Amino acid sequence: MRIGTGFDVHAYGDEAGPVVVGGVRIPHDRGVAAHSDGDVLLHALCDALLGAAGLGDVGIHFPGTPEYKNISSMILLERTMALVGRENWEVMNIDVTLIAEQPQMRPFIGDMKLNIGSVLRLDVNCINIKATTTDKLGFIGRGEGIAALSMVLIRKKIEEKVSPVNQNVE
Repeated sequence: MRIGTGFDVHAYGDEAGPVVVGGVRIPHDRGVAAHSDGDVLLHALCDALLGAAGLGDVGIHFPGTPEYKNISSMILLERTMALVGRENWEVMNIDVTLIAEQPQMRPFIGDMKLNIGSVLRLDVNCINIKATTTDKLGFIGRGEGIAALSMVLIRKKIEEKVSPVNQNVE
């Protein structure tokens, strides 16, 4: 078994929202400034998965090149899971903390869990997402951005041993 952690942060931009978090478009007066869709939850999750598997980080696999401009982070999560799966790892559970003063995250957490569970083929009961604020402190508290922390537990896939069938030959 291995544990991985991830962190991501994005500033809010000057253009109107929505903000994409966990693959969910959340209404907000400002979107994030980012090369991709700026989904802090999925970026932190990808980093945690890659780190646990010893495969580097998001920037190594998905750099700020034209190929990834405005890409959905759900696609990045799918590609991350393909990398992790090739190394014979499976996800056991996920714990994420979203940090933002606005927008409110709680009403969207169920949909975030469903999105993540569908890509990772993981029961939503193994996905925990919490939301908190910074009590108006710092750039997040001033409403200038959003952040996410993620932790994952992975394990090597257990190969089923197939026993030979005894056959009577006459």
